[in-house]
Amino acid sequence: MESKVSRRLKEAIAPEVLEYMFLPRLNREFTNNFGHLTDINQAHLLMLHSVGLMPTTTSAALASALIQMEDEGMDAVPLDARREEAYFNYEARLMDIAGRDAGGRLHMARSRNDIGATVDRMRTRALALDVLDAMGAAAHAAIEGADRYADVVMPGYTHMQAAQPITYGFYLSAVADALGRDMARVRQGLAALDACPLGAGALAGTAFPIRREAVAQWLGFSGVVDNALDAVASRDFAWQLMSALTINAVTWSRVAQDFYIWSTPEFGLLEFPDRVASTSSIMPQKKNPAVLEHLKGKASHLIGLLTASLATVKGCNFTHTGDGSRESMRSFYEAADESRRSLALFRLVLESVVPKPDAMARHARRNFSTATDLADALVREAGLSFRDAHHIVGAVVRDALDQQVPADEITSAMIDRAALDQLGRAVHLSDDTVRNCLDPERNVAARTATGGPAPTVVRGRIDAQRQQLQAVMSEVATWRQRLAAARDTLKRDIRALAARQA
Repeated sequence: MESKVSRRLKEAIAPEVLEYMFLPRLNREFTNNFGHLTDINQAHLLMLHSVGLMPTTTSAALASALIQMEDEGMDAVPLDARREEAYFNYEARLMDIAGRDAGGRLHMARSRNDIGATVDRMRTRALALDVLDAMGAAAHAAIEGADRYADVVMPGYTHMQAAQPITYGFYLSAVADALGRDMARVRQGLAALDACPLGAGALAGTAFPIRREAVAQWLGFSGVVDNALDAVASRDFAWQLMSALTINAVTWSRVAQDFYIWSTPEFGLLEFPDRVASTSSIMPQKKNPAVLEHLKGKASHLIGLLTASLATVKGCNFTHTGDGSRESMRSFYEAADESRRSLALFRLVLESVVPKPDAMARHARRNFSTATDLADALVREAGLSFRDAHHIVGAVVRDALDQQVPADEITSAMIDRAALDQLGRAVHLSDDTVRNCLDPERNVAARTATGGPAPTVVRGRIDAQRQQLQAVMSEVATWRQRLAAARDTLKRDIRALAARQA
């Protein structure tokens, strides 16, 4: 038996190649690519007819056949791994409907290489828009939580040690800012892929007088890839987007780690409803943060997928290759799917987590996170250098820890004893000043400089974040409207061409 796709090959494909290479690839790709292949075939046909490379009779017959295939759907296409891949199986069905001669003419002035590159960009474009929607939903949840909890004081941490008081809303506002940058990176990736490779052929274009710009317009692209070799060789738009998705995964993983720690009984700052938890098979008291562990694990998965994709391509020649175009993109598609699912879970976490204001306030009052304000007061009211103030307060904290005195029970007398030891003189801060410095709510409210945690500052930032998110989501909607309009035009024009069938 000879090859089903080429007279150059005299032998049938080996069973092992069919079973382990072509069949898995065909099953994986045909479902995802069928709609894109249909659009590409219709746009290419319209272009061939418009430039006079395809007579009207043949063009109309092919248009009718393509419409029939679209209406019947992918299940009507018998898949045969001996035809290697999705395109040849699609073409075989088209030839069954339109006839061998007409069906075989559609491949004029193109290659599987530029078809595959175009499918990759179209599929990636759709996934990127879906990811942006999911990121936007998570950012919206963070912003609304920031507004709701802008007054809920809690300790802020550095090095997992109590640092300075903040609010839970301030924390969520920071998360929203990070998500905004993640979205900006995805938008940059979208812009990078907004050029159509079709017409590049195998790598050197074609001598037929085609109109690549017309095809690009029907397929919703802003223009064409300028260099035919680059068009089939490059998938850097996917690596750029996968890098953005991986950075986003690191964002959600770090937040998940915070929530993971803060929700333990030892911290007791947050609580999750049962619907986002799991339990133990043996220990009946357990309420496990399963979703948080899943998110952290998926971040590692995305890092691995990005690494795998880049490692696949680094040894490929700068031209079309199977490993460079298929295996690298396979990692991207998996990463995009995992991102969409994980972002939905991350949004659920952001919406579901419940802070414990009393516990947060108690920790902030008693764990010395207000110590920096006490040092600032020594600078303002006692005229000390900040370094001397730092030494004095450090000595006070050391003394309080030795005596098991919590932060909110530090007195002016303790400060004077430390000052005498450090400087040889007392500083005479009033009890009211000490008390006010050690009050975490006053502490937070005083930090009104740009970027600070004062509720008034946070809410002002939230207003800007809402506007920025709305602008981004409007941009996503505009993308979708542009693509829908281009596809409507494509379908209208292909129906008009089919109607000219004799």
